[in-house]
Amino acid sequence: MISLTSSPKISLGRSSDRDRRAVEGGSPLRHGWVIALIAAVTAVVFVACGGTSTGSSAKEQPTKIAKPKVVEDIDMTAADFRNINTMTKVNRHFVTNLLGHQSEALKVARAKNGGVYPVGTLIQLFPQEAMVKRRKGYNKKTHDWEFFFLDVSAQGSTIVTRGADEVVNRFGGNCASCHLAAGPRFDLVCEDTHGCAKLPISSEAIAAAQATDPRPR
Repeated sequence: MISLTSSPKISLGRSSDRDRRAVEGGSPLRHGWVIALIAAVTAVVFVACGGTSTGSSAKEQPTKIAKPKVVEDIDMTAADFRNINTMTKVNRHFVTNLLGHQSEALKVARAKNGGVYPVGTLIQLFPQEAMVKRRKGYNKKTHDWEFFFLDVSAQGSTIVTRGADEVVNRFGGNCASCHLAAGPRFDLVCEDTHGCAKLPISSEAIAAAQATDPRPR
């Protein structure tokens, strides 16, 4: 008769500890494989979420479009020439600026040492003659001035001739040639002390012609 009390004992303690260590710690090879897998998954998620800061910022930067440079200029029409008595008189000339630079134009007109008039400046000595400052580069010889000879009446103005160096004044002289005597210091605007030849007409006659401008005020 076999006694159950005398049967050999089977110890589970040692194998259980080994199995627990295998489960909890794992082998070095298995442990390294798990770390590699976690790192790969993390990298994929990082890239998918926009983790690359350089690429993300590059996409967010808007494309800069250069704005075209606006060149200020004025192309006169007959309606732009009004009665000269509506303009500001400086010495013997009437001065205005049609592009909003009135104060700058008057400052140059009143300066004893001269200066450069802003674009849009209109200067007249007689109702029938005018000079207008055009854009920079319009005509180097005339310092960008355009000259006009007008026909004036109670109905308004009519442009007879216009241009840089081909317009002739009421006395038969070339406008540009006369004004070149003033030199660049005075921006080709003639006055008694600017070096230009004197006109064959008295100051009284000039004042009378100005006062009798027939155009509406």
